Amino acid sequence: MILLIDIGNTNSHIGLADARRVVKGTEMPTGSWKNETAAQKLRGFVKGRTIKRAAFCSVVPATTPKVRRTLKTLLGVDPFELNAATIREIGIDYPKPGTIGPDRLANALAAKHHYGSPSVVVDFGTAVTFDVVDRSGNYVGGIIAPGLAAMTDYLHEKTALLPRIKIRDTRSVIGKSTAEAMLVGAVHGYRGLIRELIKNLKNELGVRRLPVIATGGYSNLFDRTMKEITAVEPLLTLEGLRLFAEQHTAPTHAKVNST
Repeated sequence: MILLIDIGNTNSHIGLADARRVVKGTEMPTGSWKNETAAQKLRGFVKGRTIKRAAFCSVVPATTPKVRRTLKTLLGVDPFELNAATIREIGIDYPKPGTIGPDRLANALAAKHHYGSPSVVVDFGTAVTFDVVDRSGNYVGGIIAPGLAAMTDYLHEKTALLPRIKIRDTRSVIGKSTAEAMLVGAVHGYRGLIRELIKNLKNELGVRRLPVIATGGYSNLFDRTMKEITAVEPLLTLEGLRLFAEQHTAPTHAKVNST
């Protein structure tokens, strides 16, 4: 099997995959790489399985060496790191490729492989990001907006009376309480933002049909109500890492025990 790790600012997403798909996933706080907690969780996650290779991407540079050391100790060999210099099967048409978040490249790789070119990924994470693959199959850039929780948390932190809320859907666009009004602004407001940006992307790419793949924690809030969303793929970043790992043929064949 293939061990996959997506190091995010808040959480690290872990996956196990076979030659066809990601079959198992979990997550843990990215801060746990600072101590033995991450290694212990990884041992339990892959217990008894033979790991042929490992791949990871990271948007937290300070954590990357710790991840590499942990995986080398666990597997006995260096893992493959996805970044702008190592990714294959997708071009990069971008002024400074090294500044692109590698998770965004993983998303673009998976979108191109499964949905073709052009295509767009909308990732509902800490930020809401759009990643664009053009007609030629190149990553050409994207869009970054505040995440839903980041926006509502900011309102709570910067005002005296607005509460901290849990993101959920609302039927009406007229809030009957402060919390409902904030939810309308977040959820319904972001639907409008997404529709407008997708319309503009179609115009700029010169296409009528544009596959839009949603991923990330709040993606399921949008697929039921937006015809613009082609598919929801919660494990899209890990799938991109799986495809990346399959492109590298040097296996580790390490069997990991629970101790």
